[in-house]
Amino acid sequence: MKMTKRTLLGMAGAALMAVAPMQAAAQDWQPRKPIDFVIMAGAGGGADQIARFIQAVAEQEDLTTRPLVPNNKGGGSGAEALIHVSTASDPDHTILVTLNSFFTTPLRQENLGIDIQTFTPVAMMGVDPFVLWVHKDSGITTFDEYVAKVKEMDGEFVMGGTGAGQEDSIVIAYMSGAYDLDIKYIPYDGGGAVAKDLAGQQIMATVNNPAEAKGFYEAGDFVPLLAFSDERMPAYPDVPTIKEMGHDFSYYNQRAIVGAPGMSDEAAAYYQDLFTQIYESEQWQGYLTSESLSPLWMDAGEQRDYWALQVENHQSLLAALGE
Repeated sequence: MKMTKRTLLGMAGAALMAVAPMQAAAQDWQPRKPIDFVIMAGAGGGADQIARFIQAVAEQEDLTTRPLVPNNKGGGSGAEALIHVSTASDPDHTILVTLNSFFTTPLRQENLGIDIQTFTPVAMMGVDPFVLWVHKDSGITTFDEYVAKVKEMDGEFVMGGTGAGQEDSIVIAYMSGAYDLDIKYIPYDGGGAVAKDLAGQQIMATVNNPAEAKGFYEAGDFVPLLAFSDERMPAYPDVPTIKEMGHDFSYYNQRAIVGAPGMSDEAAAYYQDLFTQIYESEQWQGYLTSESLSPLWMDAGEQRDYWALQVENHQSLLAALGE
């Protein structure tokens, strides 16, 4: 089972499809107070960076009458955020920045009682690939050298990630199975903390999204070894994909906005209009390019179909990993 960009784009029709203007119905409702902009990850990770960038665009362009207020709730692999949003006392003023833990956490923690189909589709903003990174001082410069080093350390090679069943752990588990690697895995609350500890050499490697590692890469601290995308990324043209190594696997993290269960149709229309404007903005399109995200737009109906597909895909992925 794999989650390729082709699969993702097939759900939307095309990666660069034009976004139709929203109907004026969105103007029938306006937020009356600051908007709880919940992030299902810790500070500094990809979801956090995206939320704060979106907040800045909304403010700079004066797109909303009340501010988006980022609210990090990364505990329990995003369970804290899902519970917070699903029990929101004011659904019309509560929205969530999601990643693939939107699918995996309810599957792995059935006791939460979370049904993602009760959430309100708002916007799919793009999809984010994964890259394997090591510190420059490791002396590792190629994926073959990485494999050799992990095997040489015989179970003592340490990687960090955002937790069992999370996106990076799925990628690491696939890579470990494909190359018979024995890796120690340390969980963190978010990708930002993972990247920071690789920079401090508390861990030996990570599978971070490009945006999470970009600053350290540009400073010369990180070395990218392998991409888990369908094709090589323009920002990292010398980094091979695992597909080039003979493994038919790729994996992307969704970057999406959803509303709380019980959100009114009027509020949903307002947020769908707001995030359509942000998606179409020059700033967001530039962010997609600079941070190596792939554009992907879906309307509300397509998002619900996509959620169902990804729950099915992740059930298979987690089962294959023994989760």
